[in-house]
Amino acid sequence: MLGIHELWLFVLSGLLLNITPGPDTAYIIGRSIQLGWRGGAAAALGISCGCLVHVLGAAIGLSALLMASSTAFTFLKLAGAAYLLFAGVQMLLSRSRPLTDVAAGNGATSLSSVFWQGALTNVLNPKVALFFLAFLPQFVDGASEQKPLAFLLLGAIFIFNGTLWCLSIAAFASKAARRLRRSEGAIAWINRALGGLFVYLGIRVAMLEAR
Repeated sequence: MLGIHELWLFVLSGLLLNITPGPDTAYIIGRSIQLGWRGGAAAALGISCGCLVHVLGAAIGLSALLMASSTAFTFLKLAGAAYLLFAGVQMLLSRSRPLTDVAAGNGATSLSSVFWQGALTNVLNPKVALFFLAFLPQFVDGASEQKPLAFLLLGAIFIFNGTLWCLSIAAFASKAARRLRRSEGAIAWINRALGGLFVYLGIRVAMLEAR
């Protein structure tokens, strides 16, 4: 169908990749501890939307164009690094708020911020584009005339499975961290950990080279 082959292997590979701990997992766990399941879910959905942008880019050829153009690659790389460093420093300098303040006042704004942070850290990361550009074609016949649709279908399957896994992580982390969320000190340390993670990712993205 659509030139897709070895779908079972793609699904299995995708599941193994999804359950492998990485920066996205750390971000979801951190937000789940801070804001509960809704915060973790917002982070997971933001990450999935960011991945969807790269799947669409791979399907219509934008990712290949990005990788072929050193100027475009460098621009996206520097934009992504700048955003990650800015967000990281902002988290490092932020003051923790009691969970009751979040729930009573600006919960919607906070969840929106969490969602867009998750989305932008993926959209502005050329490494994610490189991953989909390298991974999806492995399971599509080179002679197929339906490559864009095949990429979209495979990408949707990968993102769907990944989203389910990330939501389960958010639920587990939120339930396990109920006591931590009552401690402003713990929340402050989580902010610092997330801020450090973003700064680290920003440095890594800035050092990324096109291949």
